[in-house]
Amino acid sequence: MIEPLQSDDALLADIVSRKSDGGFRLWWLGQSGYLLQWSGRHFLIDPYLSESLTKKYAQTDKPHVRMTRRAIDPARLDFIDVVSSSHNHTDHLDAETLVPLLHANPQIKLIIPEANRAFVAGRLKIDAAIPLGMDAGLTFSESGFSITAIPAAHEKFDRDAQGRHPYLGYVIRFGDWSLYHSGDTILYDGMAARLTRFKIDIALLPINGARPERRVAGNLDGREAAQLAKDIGARCVIPCHYDMFEFNTARPEDEFIRVCKALKQRFRVLRTGERFESTELETS
Repeated sequence: MIEPLQSDDALLADIVSRKSDGGFRLWWLGQSGYLLQWSGRHFLIDPYLSESLTKKYAQTDKPHVRMTRRAIDPARLDFIDVVSSSHNHTDHLDAETLVPLLHANPQIKLIIPEANRAFVAGRLKIDAAIPLGMDAGLTFSESGFSITAIPAAHEKFDRDAQGRHPYLGYVIRFGDWSLYHSGDTILYDGMAARLTRFKIDIALLPINGARPERRVAGNLDGREAAQLAKDIGARCVIPCHYDMFEFNTARPEDEFIRVCKALKQRFRVLRTGERFESTELETS
């Protein structure tokens, strides 16, 4: 079992001790989950902080054996302003994470694809009017964050009967900064062009790839994530969606790091519980 760099009391102390100094901080919480801190506000992105999938698939032919120990109990994160879900897969919409989080933060804003509203309400057992629904191209502002939805293709470009996208990524703008969390996606035509105009500072991209034998929808691999970051002009790219489940992972050093270096694309590989700070963008 991989141990987080920081977890539980240590991680919580690191989060709450940070200063509101005009910059931002970002902690990787495992899989595709991140905590963004800026100006005393907190945006939790696609958190998976439970053992729900390991339990669900334990006696099946597709066991989800956890590789990294959980970083923190979601009930302890009682200072969250906004939380997002990019799509309905459990590692991005987990009731065992989100229900205690909603209880700990009664005023929290939950951002989801509008196409998934009924499903989200059923899984979380909440009023369907509570989530804030997004679709591709729409922008919503909350707690100083401006969130624009970008379509994702996991592994295809799905739409519901009303033409809405059930898989999204989000560009989050705050202060002078712009962050892109792709959600689960492969490359598609026009993807880079959609993103270039946002002048992305940080791109959070999956690297686990798409392998049919896994029998799950695939994502960008390390090479593609590095190239996409370069194509959209991201100042730094941080890989995710690995080191969570044994059957569906990748190693950053196999492709991602090598290709980033070849492209002269700035990158940062985090350990679970590790912090990235905006000051790192100012150093060579």
